[in-house]
This record gives sequence, C-alpha cells and structure tokens, in this order.
Amino acid sequence: MKIRQPIVTFVGHIDHGKTSLQDFIRSTSMVQSEAGKITQHIGSSNIPLETIKKICGRLLDTLKLKLTIPGLLFIDTPGHAAFTNLRRRGGNLADIAILVVDVNEGSMPQTLECIEILKQYKTPFIVALNKIDLLPGWQSKNIFLIQNISSQPESVQKVLDTKLYELVGKLSGLSFNSERFDRVEDYTKQIAIVPTSAKTGEGIPELLMVLTGLAQRYLEKKLNINAKGNAKGTILEVKEEKGIGTTLDVIIYDGTLKQNDTIVIGTLTSPIATKVKALLEPIPLKDIRDKKTKFQSVKVVSAATGVKISAPGVEEVVAGMPLRSCNADEVEQVKEEIKKEVEEVIVETDRQGIVIKADSLGSLEALLKLLNEKNIDVKKASIGNISKKDISDAQINYEQDPLQSAILGFNVSLIPDVSVPKNVKVITNNVIYKLIEDFGKWQEEEKKRMETGEIDLLVRPCKLQIMKGYVFRQNNPAVVGVDVLSGTLKVNTPLMKKDGNKITEVKSIQHDQENVEKAERGKQVAVSLPKVMVGRQINEGDILYSAIPDNDFRKFKELKKHLTQDEKDILKEIAAIMREKNPMWGI
Repeated sequence: MKIRQPIVTFVGHIDHGKTSLQDFIRSTSMVQSEAGKITQHIGSSNIPLETIKKICGRLLDTLKLKLTIPGLLFIDTPGHAAFTNLRRRGGNLADIAILVVDVNEGSMPQTLECIEILKQYKTPFIVALNKIDLLPGWQSKNIFLIQNISSQPESVQKVLDTKLYELVGKLSGLSFNSERFDRVEDYTKQIAIVPTSAKTGEGIPELLMVLTGLAQRYLEKKLNINAKGNAKGTILEVKEEKGIGTTLDVIIYDGTLKQNDTIVIGTLTSPIATKVKALLEPIPLKDIRDKKTKFQSVKVVSAATGVKISAPGVEEVVAGMPLRSCNADEVEQVKEEIKKEVEEVIVETDRQGIVIKADSLGSLEALLKLLNEKNIDVKKASIGNISKKDISDAQINYEQDPLQSAILGFNVSLIPDVSVPKNVKVITNNVIYKLIEDFGKWQEEEKKRMETGEIDLLVRPCKLQIMKGYVFRQNNPAVVGVDVLSGTLKVNTPLMKKDGNKITEVKSIQHDQENVEKAERGKQVAVSLPKVMVGRQINEGDILYSAIPDNDFRKFKELKKHLTQDEKDILKEIAAIMREKNPMWGI
C-alpha cells in the first residue's frame, strides 16, 4: 500500500479564475492559450511536493507542518462542466475540490451548480475567494495573508468582510456552514474560505496549506492504494492527435497501468478491449490539454495521475467512460462489469418520461440523479447531440402526456437539419440546475395553457341584463341590447332565467355594429336570441344567466385557479339557483 497524491478539482463560474490560480502555482500561462481566455476543455497537471514546499516555505516553517503526501493532481474544468466528467462508479473522482468565486461578482449561476453537484457527490471542498487585488483600495503586500488583510485600510477590510459574509450567507442557504479559514473552529463542520489573488499570489500559500492539511488529516484512508493492482481510470477527453491518431486523456485514480497492458473501456454500445500502445505523461507542472505541453513517453504510470493513452480502436469512446486494465483471461468479466456500470446511466425504456441528452457519461449521471430527486420520469437518457430519433421518442409522449413531450439537453445542441415539431419542446442549457428549472417553468406554462384551453371549451359563467329601450326585434330571432354584469358572454352560450330553466342561446353578438365572438364584464352589446319573444318569455330589465351544464361546473371547480374572482362569484350564484331544483347539482 502507498499514499497517492490527492485529486484536486478546481470548479466555479466562468472567468472567476480557476485556471489563473493554477497558472500561478505552476508558473504557466494556460489561460492565455484557451480561446477567449476561457477554459474549453478539462485538463490535468501534476504538482510535485517540491513546488508546494517552495510556495509555502515560510508558512511551513511557521506552522511546523510536515507534508506526507507525494504531491497534488490538479484537475481544471470548464465552468459549464462542473467536473461531472470526473466520474467513478458511485461517486466523483475528486478527493477534494476548490470552489473559485470572484470576490467582486460573488455567487453566480454556475457557482450554485457546482455547489449542488459537490453536495450531491459529498465531495469536501474549500473556497478560494479570488481577485482580492481588484477590491477598491487594496494594497498588495508580500506578507502572510492575515497580516496583509489586517494592514489594509479599514474601508477595504470592511468591503472584504461584506463580500465574504455574503458568500457565507449563500452557503448557509445551501446547508453549508462556512467561515474565513483563520476563523474556522472545526474543519469537519465548516467550509474554509481563503481570500486569494491569482495575479499577485496573495493567499495562495494559505490555500495550499489548508488544502494539504485537510487531505493529510481527513483523506488518509482514501489515499491509500494498491500500487501494484490493475489500473482504474476515467476518460476525460477523446482527441485526435497529429501523427498519433485518436488518443485518450485519462485520469488513473487507482492501481498501475503499463505499456502493452490490456484495457477495457466503456462505449455507448458494448465495451471494447484493446492494448496500450503508448503512455504519454505530461512533464510536472504542465497541463495535459496544452498544445505546447511536452510529453514524455513512459513505460508505466501509477495513481493518481493524468496520462495520454494511445491505443487502437478507441474512436467510439466518449468522455466520462470507465477504463480498467486486466489480464487477458479477465477481459470478458471486466467487459460485463463495465457494461453494467454504463447501463446504470444510459437509459432506454418503453415507459412514459422525458428524453435527456448530455455531453458525457458523468454529466448524464449528474442530471439523472437530480431529476430522480425531483421525481421526474425519464424515458431515455443518452450521450451526444439531439437527433431525429430523440425527437421521435419525445413526440410519442405527446398523445399520452403532453407535459412529457420534452427533451432536456445539457451542453449539447440539435444535430444540423433536425427540425422540431410544435408538439415537442427542446430545452438546452449548460447549467444542470437551470436546465431543470427551465423545464419546470415550461411544464407550468404548458399546463396553464392546456387548462385555459379546456376552460374555453366550457360554458363560461355569465350574468347579463336586457337593457330597457333597446329591443331591436321582438322575435325570429329576438334582437336586444344587453349589459354584461359579470363574467364573459360568448356566442352559443345557453341562457336561463332566475328559475334555472334554459330558455334560449346567444346566436350572435354585435358591438359597434361589428360581429364579435365574446363580450366581457362591463360591455354593452346587441345579441340575437332564437326561440323567444320579447314580452312573452323575456322582458326588458330581465336578468339572465349562462345555463352551465353540471359537468362543466365540476370541471370549473378543478380549474378554479384560472378563473377571475368575478367568475367565481357568478358561479356561486348559478350553483345556488340550480340547487334550488336539485340539491346535488354540481357535487
């Protein structure tokens, strides 16, 4: 058994400084090489023990802290990825995470996303409250962080405390107790917040000290591995490398992997078995995704490390898939194990439910977990962009349940030339909780639209009065002016008198000599009424009500949240009239 280096994942909102913090520690300029200076791909880099000692030298001496870990393995993620690609069965690959928050911007949508996923996977984390050098009036000094903060003008200290405790409040709302690192009383119960600057390096020694201290004290059992055992890993990215072909960026989190080893890897169909042609390890402090990174060809790698693997037949592999090394006689057994693992996430059933798509196995798993927590049924869950087949699968739901004729896509898009019919809703987002939130809003709006449509098919509650002096024709049909006292009068509305007996219906409605379909409360309109004569069945000044069928009334009770108070009041009047004749009417 040996102690491996902890796997440390940097997560947070876009442009809050995840890569910049690592650049300072590594003395690299990775952030400059990314398009738009925003992280596009997952990267990894080995941080040797010597580098940690160099950065934290004075602190080590002061705190008399002895480092026992062999180093750190940094994983950098795009803001939208929220480290979901770092998947291992039953949890997340990261041993500990650093949540990076811009001190001036505070908590943002992807910050909350990361916290939710950290919570979901029970991953311990600390917070780097970054960009303190941009606080108004901040004076950068090459001294210990706490001394530095204490030496700042009082107004600056106040601003920093305000920003810090705003974040403490946000974390509290998510069931996390947190405090500035030097005020933490119990690291098992409180999240440590370390103010930092990726530009000046302020707070970075303290950040590394808190990180290594927590890892050594609380993660010792997790870091003990069987160095000679078969390798276990997760695919970060699949890349086409010039002169090499398709390669796999992999995190090995357990065991040892050697050149020519047999490896089994999950795919969207069946697991594949192949042999390691070459192992390419980035030199220490260099990021595996950097095009300028020099790789050294090695014969063997041990956990925990990031490595580029060249192997034949890996073109169908996707991010997040598990990788295992094994003996030749174990291949079929390992294939079966990996197949079961992938099938736990890739879902395809005949039951009712929505369709979900994601960019990686890890992302899909995280999305599935959150949907299950909210009791949202899933018909199909798979990886990749949204296809015609996905549209067809969602469309099938429409007839049985229109509220499930939806596709949720995390960090994916529609395949070109795929059209979306009106009865299918496609919702995409690169923040999982926002995706689910948008789906919930759509369901509510759609439900309201459907229920409103149902109401339109019912006889609407209405109360009207025949106006005196506005009899335009006595019969065949009678044409009279009416004042709509309550509710909505529509064409074809059956009408009754106060005794509950239906006497006629509205054949047509005119307003300002133009035909209209309806007239609402307060309107005065002319209506034509067949089968009645003014002076016999109806008279000037009569009050008439819509003759609502018993079934319609019961439906109104189900949909009453969509009715106005005026409509609810007139429904009570109509019910009272009808129950004089039949006490059980509408019940």
